[in-house]
Amino acid sequence: MQKYTQLTYEQRYHIYLLNKQGYNQTFIAKSMGRNKSTISRELSRNTGKRGYRHKQANRLT
Repeated sequence: MQKYTQLTYEQRYHIYLLNKQGYNQTFIAKSMGRNKSTISRELSRNTGKRGYRHKQANRLT
């Protein structure tokens, strides 16, 4: 069983950039070597009216 590690600020920024460019969650997950469900949860938890906000997401962790 793998041990869970939190996303870093750089990883959240990477998610932000790829998401902004229109890439899907599967592509983002593969490019980062993370599970697709991790990306899905990150986006659903930290996306509001103004979209995904990586700085706010990092502050809330």
